[in-house]
Order: sequence, then structure tokens, then C-alpha cells
Amino acid sequence: MSVRTIIIDDERLARNELKKLLQDFGEIEIIDEASNVQEGLEKIEQHNPDLIFLDIQMPGKTGFDLLEELERAPKVIFTTAYDEFALKAFEVNALDYLLKPVEPKRLSDAIQKIKQEESHSSNHSNGSSNGTAAREGLLTEEDQVFVKDGERCWFVKLNEIRLFESVGNYAKVFFGPNKPLILKSLNSLEDRLDDKVFFRANRKHIINMRWIEKIEPYFNGGLLLELKGGEKIEVSRRQTVKFKEMMSL
Repeated sequence: MSVRTIIIDDERLARNELKKLLQDFGEIEIIDEASNVQEGLEKIEQHNPDLIFLDIQMPGKTGFDLLEELERAPKVIFTTAYDEFALKAFEVNALDYLLKPVEPKRLSDAIQKIKQEESHSSNHSNGSSNGTAAREGLLTEEDQVFVKDGERCWFVKLNEIRLFESVGNYAKVFFGPNKPLILKSLNSLEDRLDDKVFFRANRKHIINMRWIEKIEPYFNGGLLLELKGGEKIEVSRRQTVKFKEMMSL
């Protein structure tokens, strides 16, 4: 198993030091490095890595800013000299968090987590459909997106998101008890989501069909869907026809 990795850090010495430490881990393949957020975004776009080692404090934009701009977030291990960010990094449920100077033992623990994650996701992924979706540039259920709301941030797998709701130029993302806003329109989300899983119920809502609890008839030939989170979403009459075909109702 080879984990394709990019190191993003504005300090050349820190990048070199990390590369030296990573030589002891044959499964980690360093495919590129970047010294700032813009360069990092370009390299991630170009290579689509499995993992990034990401410095938080960089000139101009932070590591968190970089994650906000990504469509699809790879696995992330934060590296930073500032431990006040530790709490924030764990709130985003990153894989791990390494304080500089990086200790070999802590690095080894972090790599171990990567290996566990990799074997877990390869056991759970359905290769054929995910492969097709990835080729078409769609986001699959196993992909994780980065969501930031004020000081709080999360990596969320798409299969945990039950609903997207349009709020002006933003979309509200419903997962667990959280409902943060992201600066994306519902139309742009719809273009990237797999329509076998995510369904545009009406002008304002995209639902995850795996989260439907109940389906009831509604006004004017429409439907009312109740999600496992308790939300009730009306399916427009036009979309009801499409929904019934998909569900073979």
C-alpha cells in the first residue's frame, strides 16, 4: 500500500526535516511539496493525494483557509509549532496533529492511524461505483468535505450529511446536531454530488436518500419526506415524478 503524500509548509527546513523522518516509512510516497496555500492548492488539484502534512500558520493564508477552498479533502495531519491550535485541529477531526519539532515516535503513531484508516476504507468501499464516480469528477459517499463555521471546523464524510439547504449564496449543511453554512450554491453542489444518492427535492433542498425515514403524499400531488434527523422536506410536484421513478414507487 502506497500513501501518496504532499507536504505543505512555508519553512524549507521543516519540509526537509519531515521528508528525512518519513524515509523510515516505506508506505509514505512523497509526491510533491508546497510552501504556501496557493501552491498547495495547485499541487493538490494536480496530484489528488491521499494525505497531506499541513502547516497551520503560513504567511497570507492559513492551513484552514486551504482546506476551505478544496472540493474534496484528503486525509490531513497538521504540523505546527503553535500548540494553541491543537484543540482547533482536533475539533476538525483531522487524523492527527504533530507539534514541531516533530518527534519520530509521534510521527510513527500518526502513520499507524493512516494505515488503519486506509484498511478500514478499502474494506468498506464499493470499488465499482466509486471508481466510476471518481472518473466523472463526482464526489462519492466516502469522500470527505471540509466545513468551517466561525472557529469550529469539521471533516465530514458525505454519507453523514443528510441535507443541504439553500440560504442565499450559502448552503446549510446538516450532519449530526450541526448545521454550519458553506459558501457554495445548491446548484454548484448538485453538479458535484452523485445523483443516485443525493436528490434535489425542491428549489431549496438536496436530500441524502439514505437518510429518508418516511414518505407521505402531500399537497398537489407532491410528497413529504421525513429524514432520520427529524427534518420534513417537501418534494415539488415536478420532482415527485422523478423521485417515484428512481424509487420505483
